Amino acid sequence: MNMQIERATPYRNEIIALLQAEGLPFADLPEDLGNFVVILDDRRVIGSAGLEIYGSYGLLRSLAVSKSFRNNGIGNQLLNEVETSAGVRGLAAIYLLTETAPAYFKQKGYKQIERAAIPVAVQRSSEFSHVCPVSAIAMKKDLK
Repeated sequence: MNMQIERATPYRNEIIALLQAEGLPFADLPEDLGNFVVILDDRRVIGSAGLEIYGSYGLLRSLAVSKSFRNNGIGNQLLNEVETSAGVRGLAAIYLLTETAPAYFKQKGYKQIERAAIPVAVQRSSEFSHVCPVSAIAMKKDLK
């Protein structure tokens, strides 16, 4: 494997294909992917992750790894990259919604919270307001 992390901007269509394949939301993927990264294997997108920024908070979006590349630490690399970027930007916390991976995120220091505890600006995002179902688990990781 010849893997490398890159900025996601030129890989929008490939990210959408990955998210579709993994059953994750993609219709509201931001046009500007400046806060997103991908992992490439021989120039093929095998993983993605990104942040939407709302004031001093980040919303983790589109953390996905192609099925055939799972359990190789790729998700961890992507999450670390996004969290490092959030820290450099001075964000106070990262929020997320998940239906499939609460145990994974708990291992990474995220705590389950009530949706009502999420800052209003983040709640107004398309992810919270209409993309993810109410059954999705809300989680938060403090960065400061």
